[in-house]
Amino acid sequence: MPETIIEVKNLYKIFGANPDSAFPLLEKGLTKEDILQKTGCTVAIDDASFKVNEAEIFVIMGLSGSGKSTIIRCLNRLIEPTRGRVLAYGSDILDLNQEDLRKLRRTKMSMVFQHFGLFPHRTVLSNVEYGLEISGMERTARVEKARDALKLVGLEGYEGSMPDELSGGMQQRVGLARALANDPEILLMDEAFSALDPLIRAEMQDELIQLQTRLHKTIVFITHDLDEALKLGDRITILGTGGKVIQIGTSEEIVSNPADDYVRAFVQNVDRTKVITASAVMRRPLTVTVPKDGPAVAVRRMKREGFSTVFVVDSDRKLKGIVRIDDAVKLEKKEKRDFGDTVDADVSITSPETPIGDLLTTALTNRYPICVLDDTGTLLGIIERASIIAEVGGDEEPELLSNSNFT
Repeated sequence: MPETIIEVKNLYKIFGANPDSAFPLLEKGLTKEDILQKTGCTVAIDDASFKVNEAEIFVIMGLSGSGKSTIIRCLNRLIEPTRGRVLAYGSDILDLNQEDLRKLRRTKMSMVFQHFGLFPHRTVLSNVEYGLEISGMERTARVEKARDALKLVGLEGYEGSMPDELSGGMQQRVGLARALANDPEILLMDEAFSALDPLIRAEMQDELIQLQTRLHKTIVFITHDLDEALKLGDRITILGTGGKVIQIGTSEEIVSNPADDYVRAFVQNVDRTKVITASAVMRRPLTVTVPKDGPAVAVRRMKREGFSTVFVVDSDRKLKGIVRIDDAVKLEKKEKRDFGDTVDADVSITSPETPIGDLLTTALTNRYPICVLDDTGTLLGIIERASIIAEVGGDEEPELLSNSNFT
């Protein structure tokens, strides 16, 4: 089980002169608009609860006014919650005094904002080292850390440049480097890429994914863009307009099983072939294990299950290839104890994370199902042509479906 780094429990944020007056109305089920009219208070977060696991990108998304930016500011107490608990490493940050809170922000958490917030009169290097400077770090050490952070985000050589000499994407990289300079365990990113042009935004998304493969930070990422959420998020929380958590899940879970009509409206135009992965459509294969099993066992299993092929694995379930029933029958009649050279290793393989859209051409042109392997070569499952076409939702090359059951 992954370790929980942040846990939010029954979090509320109500803006107004008398926030307590809103709670009885919330309990009666009144809407955000009704509560504003009756009390003058704005419900920004309504009973939000979720957990963020170590080294995951946890995306919080919703429309404008859904409370997503308020939530992320409650995580480091830039905004004080009205009620609820925010646990970081098991301790409630709402119990911290100001000194301990500053220490948490300087050593454990960093934040990247939508607007870069760079000092125009400071060089790139000076901007990146600023947080370390105000924390009292000695100059030589902080310059070294700032240079390392700039190298991480691909800005080595720009240390002496001024912010107005950089493009928007490069300025946001400076902001990211500044957040990374103190090597935080938690990175809070509030609409960090939404001010960028679409092309630069896509580049920054790719950059963040690449950084995460190396750094393994715990990241909370705020966005209003579903495509961005699906691309970046290990898990996604969708907020309703009243600041309530509607659904939490992986991209696949949210697209395949939306919790209600609100989420369904969010995902209705999503290209499923880019979100649904191989792991979602694979099934358990018919296998024999070498050297324990031989041709006779293979023939028996294929006849019993009604398949014409069987997948061959070793004792660790590492894939060796595929054997056809006619070859297995010949070997059985010759009383052979092993498969010899009848194992056909020429099978298509993929990883569990591969989007099914990337597999369509292979599925339509290959003789056998596609094998899904993990990083060690272990056979996890197989994907048949019909399964992919059914998920794609089209009827491309329907004549090929008649021969799709090669297993």
